[in-house]
Amino acid sequence: MSKDFKRQEYATYKKLGTKWRRPRGDTSKMRRYQSGKPKMPSIGRRTPRATRGLHPSGFNDVLVCNMKELEALDPAADAARISASIGKRKKQLMLDKASELGIKVLNGVNNSKGTWKDYSSEFKHPTVVTPEDWHIGAACELARYVTINS
Repeated sequence: MSKDFKRQEYATYKKLGTKWRRPRGDTSKMRRYQSGKPKMPSIGRRTPRATRGLHPSGFNDVLVCNMKELEALDPAADAARISASIGKRKKQLMLDKASELGIKVLNGVNNSKGTWKDYSSEFKHPTVVTPEDWHIGAACELARYVTINS
C-alpha cells in the first residue's frame, strides 16, 4: 500500500507498524470516515494507468550514479536524478553531459556556472497596485513597497 495510508493507531502502539490494515471496529471513527481522521484507500483514489509512477513532469524518474547510467537514458521518456553521494565536481560534469544529450535533470542546476539563477532583477515593485497585481504569492511583498491609489 501507499505510504499515505497507515494503520489505525499506528502511532499509539509501535508493535502495529505502518502497514495498512482495514479498521473493522463497530465504533471506529476511521471506518466511519469521520472528518479529521486518516484517509482510507478507495477505488477513486488511484491515478490513471498512463501516468502511474511517473514524475509530475511526465518523465520516468531515474536515479543516476555515474556517466554510463546517464548516457543510457532516453531523453524523450526519462529524466535523471543525480545521486546525493555524487560530489560537486562530478555533478557539474554530469550536468554538462546531460545538457549535451538533452536529458532533463530533476535535481540539478542546468547552467554552465552551476549556480542558481538570480530572479531579483526581474521582479520590480510597481508604484500602483491594480487588481491584476494581487495574487497570493506577492501580496505580502507588494504590501511593503507599494502605495495604493484609489
